[in-house]
Amino acid sequence: MNVLMLDGHPDTGRLTTALLEHYEKSLPAGAAVTRFAVRDLVFDPVLKQGYGAEMPWELDLQTLAAALDAADHVVIGFPLWWGSEPAPLTGLFSRMLLPGFAFKYHRDNIWWDRLLAGRSADVVITMDTPPWYLSLAFGDPIGRRLKHQILGFCGVKPLRIFRFGPNRRGQTAKRLEGWKARLAKAAATAEGLKRGAKNSLLAGQTPFAAAIREREGMKD
Repeated sequence: MNVLMLDGHPDTGRLTTALLEHYEKSLPAGAAVTRFAVRDLVFDPVLKQGYGAEMPWELDLQTLAAALDAADHVVIGFPLWWGSEPAPLTGLFSRMLLPGFAFKYHRDNIWWDRLLAGRSADVVITMDTPPWYLSLAFGDPIGRRLKHQILGFCGVKPLRIFRFGPNRRGQTAKRLEGWKARLAKAAATAEGLKRGAKNSLLAGQTPFAAAIREREGMKD
């Protein structure tokens, strides 16, 4: 099993990184792990013209794309800031998950092909508030967005989301062992997730192609 791990915290030495390290240590023997930290990647996080013009990938994005192509399982960790992931990770989604690479619109109907099919994912989210606050008060917007508008939209399935909080006022010290136990169980079962046939993301494309305009007049 090839595992791609992506640390989405902009800073070093944080809880996100520690949890991802524990997840990695808990993976089954023989798992091949490739790790990236968004903070270390050199790329422009702004997709300046949407899908209206090609914006070639920088070298670091080329390397990440190759790792995603090879991955069977993806692990992404980040802190929840104002209801979403930190801005650099949002920018990475915009630059990486492009039509022709992560999904492909149909020309003759409203549907699309999910080109990341055959890959599963675990998402690790840390937060200042209790996890129930999101689901009880707002219907879990970050989970629905990841499952239906980002990773799930591109075919990643199954997608498991782990929410850890609150991580302030001494709560991390009280809860950390329980959080680590949950992640250890997730890592130990990752190999057994049912993924289906895996697409080759880079096959038949120009080397590390950026956005491909899939239909006439696509501007958004």
